[in-house]
Amino acid sequence: MAEAIYVGGLLVATPQLDDPNFRRSVVLVLEHDLDGGTLGVVLNRPSDISVTQVLPTWDAMVTGPPVLFQGGPVQTDSALALAAVPSGQEPLGWRRLHAGTAAVSRLGTVDLDAPPEILAGEIAQMRIFAGYAGWTAGQLEAEIGEGAWYIVDAEPGDTFYHDPGSLWRAVLRRQRGELAYVATCPDDPSMN
Repeated sequence: MAEAIYVGGLLVATPQLDDPNFRRSVVLVLEHDLDGGTLGVVLNRPSDISVTQVLPTWDAMVTGPPVLFQGGPVQTDSALALAAVPSGQEPLGWRRLHAGTAAVSRLGTVDLDAPPEILAGEIAQMRIFAGYAGWTAGQLEAEIGEGAWYIVDAEPGDTFYHDPGSLWRAVLRRQRGELAYVATCPDDPSMN
């Protein structure tokens, strides 16, 4: 388990976090600054809204499921796209995440105002998120101190996981030691 918040790392909700916005969520950290706060997107909350309904020109480029993901409770009327590109490429309309981890070295944000044609054939995978998760300076650190989040390393497939509903358990299951056992925690611990 990693010890500090970092761009490209994952925040995994602990079973005690019962905020409906983050319950059993897996958040990819996109920006982190001790003075400015933290920004990320929830990776495991697909919505019922198809990309075609909102951004039809990007629909063909989205990795399944072809829906908007609920990136978090902040600015839910805005969209943010993440895309992976083949190694060594930096196409127009795509900006690399500034992270030192191999898991996100090919990951970046997509300018959704750019014409999709300039990225056609240039990206390997893409997902679009409505809204994002954000914390002011010190807020996330306080939540971690209260036991609301685990900080773990991301793996290359996490952002575009084939079954978003099972990502929380999958991320926890691959951790070492006692943290792997948390994956077996029932949805309602009081029913245990």
